[in-house]
Amino acid sequence: MVDFKDIIANEIYDEALGLSIDDIRNLIEIPADEKMGDFAFPCFRLAKALRKAPQMIAADIAGRISGNEAFAKVENVNAYVNFFINRAYFASQVVSEVNDLGDQYGRSDHGAGRKVIVEYSSPNIAKPFHIGHIRSTVIGNAIYKLYDAIGFDVVRINHLGDYGTQFGKMIVAYRKWGSEEELAHDPIKTLLKYYTRFHKEAKDDPSLEDEARETFVRLEAGEPEEVALWKKFRELSLAEFNRVYDMLDITFDSYAGESFYSDKMPRFIQELKDKGLLIKSEGAQIVDLEEYGMSPAMITKSDGSSLYVTRDIAAAVYRKEHYDFYKCIYVVASQQNLHFKQWKKVLELMGYEWEKDCIHVPFGLVSLSDGDDIKMMSTREGTVVFLEDVLNTAVEKTADIMREKQTSGVDIDTVSREVGIGAVIFQELSNNRIKDYVFSWDKVLNFDGETGPYVQYTHARASSVLRNASEEDLAGVRAGEFDWSKLNSDSAYTLVKLLYRVPEVVLEAANKYEPSILTRHLVDIAQSFNKFYHDEHILVEDKDEKLAKLALVLASRTVIANCLGLLGIKAPERM
Repeated sequence: MVDFKDIIANEIYDEALGLSIDDIRNLIEIPADEKMGDFAFPCFRLAKALRKAPQMIAADIAGRISGNEAFAKVENVNAYVNFFINRAYFASQVVSEVNDLGDQYGRSDHGAGRKVIVEYSSPNIAKPFHIGHIRSTVIGNAIYKLYDAIGFDVVRINHLGDYGTQFGKMIVAYRKWGSEEELAHDPIKTLLKYYTRFHKEAKDDPSLEDEARETFVRLEAGEPEEVALWKKFRELSLAEFNRVYDMLDITFDSYAGESFYSDKMPRFIQELKDKGLLIKSEGAQIVDLEEYGMSPAMITKSDGSSLYVTRDIAAAVYRKEHYDFYKCIYVVASQQNLHFKQWKKVLELMGYEWEKDCIHVPFGLVSLSDGDDIKMMSTREGTVVFLEDVLNTAVEKTADIMREKQTSGVDIDTVSREVGIGAVIFQELSNNRIKDYVFSWDKVLNFDGETGPYVQYTHARASSVLRNASEEDLAGVRAGEFDWSKLNSDSAYTLVKLLYRVPEVVLEAANKYEPSILTRHLVDIAQSFNKFYHDEHILVEDKDEKLAKLALVLASRTVIANCLGLLGIKAPERM
């Protein structure tokens, strides 16, 4: 892709200026007011070296480099050299590259040869996969896709919550009140019912809590009966989870959860002892972090059972030794900020310098539109909103909307699934991940707002324009046999500029672990395309003008589809 900052820097460069090409490039600005050009170079810094007023230097530079085909005009305004891009040249470069690269446009080899791990979703087995899990799941999947797009070798890990005292509770509950037939019929809701009953019964009979702790200790010790029940719960849960993952079109490279590291923890408990970091406190073993402004990191409980910190230490070292990662990214809610700070500090104290490459990517809470904070949903009380139910509702509501609009020539079953599920994902990814937000059906399924359906409809609109073009016209577009100067309107130019920025937006979104950067840019592209569509007649009589505009439509459709794909969303051809 043509890099205008590089062109400008090379044109301006002169040994007498005392600046390298990179220095010049870094000084180039984008004016806030488009009337002042597309790029501007300030000359204040050159005044001392050239012993000349900045205004005069700017005039000299503007006079020296005018005439480059990349620019329609180069002029000086006071101490600035302002560059106005040649719209025809710009469109020819950008649109041609998009159409040549197709689904590869926006991708790069920035991370070539380096491995990144992304841990996300990570629900607890034997518990509902509820609406609160959607944030880690789709944010993590988008981060995986972004890092894959910029050339990293990405490993997707679903660190299942398949260990801990909760499984002692579940086993006890199943033995007391469980039914094999009931469990087979509806595994997760049945296990939720047992878990809920356990906590109600434990209020009156605290001995149940002791029984659960003892049961988990036996599970950790590998007792066959406990292990057999735990495996049953795990397999049933995964089957349920995978139904939701299939709806979201999400897959993983590894489902190694907490249990995978159970036999690896003794090595690190011993290492903590050997390094003088482990101390006893009321029967438990802890690492004292008081001098770092944190509460102690508990390594084992008084009954000898393990905790999250212990398992996360074992997981991190295993991943470093097994994958030799460049980064290990943890997409986990902001409520776990303290845990990650404690855990990283323990790794640092153990001497693992690569702990700095373990990145916690936190996110805020999602609330229902009636104001009920989903964090307050309680598995213990049985008050949860299943994610699968939310996705199915989105599909049903979308199908109803499409029928009301009397959509013709469309496979409503397929498209309502793509649009409904895409709408839920887009809503998640359009918000800055660290902010709390309210889930609202009115917003999610709005075909006119800054939503997934709006962007998908824009893709379908572009597809419709291309279907209405003749094969001869499309062949002419692919061959580039037309006059690019016909593509010089303000609406076309604004759209081309947004398409041009996509590769840098993808890179920025990955580097900041922030899919909403790409989502917002995609909305800008959709809005800009729709303005172009409404302002311009595309299938006009003038062949050059028609082909130039069709080339921009094709490029826009390609970019919208590519960006939706990076967010984990389908791009329907018809809606």
